[in-house]
Amino acid sequence: MEKEQTDIQEQNQEVSNTEEDTHQKEGSPSEASEEVKELSTEDKIAELEDKLARTFAEMENQRRRFEKEKEDAFEYGGSSFAKEALSLIDNLERSKIVLESDDALKNTEALKKTLEHFDIISKDLISIFSKNNIKPIECLNKKLDPNYHQAMMEIEDATKEPGTIIQEIQKGFTIKDRLLRPALVGVAKKPSESDKKVEENKENLEKK
Repeated sequence: MEKEQTDIQEQNQEVSNTEEDTHQKEGSPSEASEEVKELSTEDKIAELEDKLARTFAEMENQRRRFEKEKEDAFEYGGSSFAKEALSLIDNLERSKIVLESDDALKNTEALKKTLEHFDIISKDLISIFSKNNIKPIECLNKKLDPNYHQAMMEIEDATKEPGTIIQEIQKGFTIKDRLLRPALVGVAKKPSESDKKVEENKENLEKK
């Protein structure tokens, strides 16, 4: 009898242990699920932080672009007006050429005084432009610079290095550090062989 009671107790103990094991096994997936869920939340937070950082960076870039555009509008907003105003100087120069070419006016006191007045007006205009950071481009006897000069013709000249500006057709201007319009110029080039021979013949004749 005692033996049977012992066997029953052992069986009950085994059943109890089995139930505990079962409960532990049932609890494992839940704990694993919570860990996965926790990692997923961290990933979401990291993703949101990254998006937030990108948004702030884009906002800062837009702010800088806006500031640059506002600054450019303030500094160079008068470029169109300045280009139109330059035609005054061009017209003065053309008028001077026409008057100087008039045979009826050559060597007259009237022409001399008129040209003097034209020069005064032209200098005053350039002075006004300069005060507003609109300045003429220096050309003559300088090397051709495509950033500021536009070559309109080549002129044979043995005394100048090829590419040197020897004629200014139309004055160029800059506004602050930007090109407003290029200077139209004529540049020197080496004389051709036929021209060299003509020059040599002239020199030989003069020596004789």
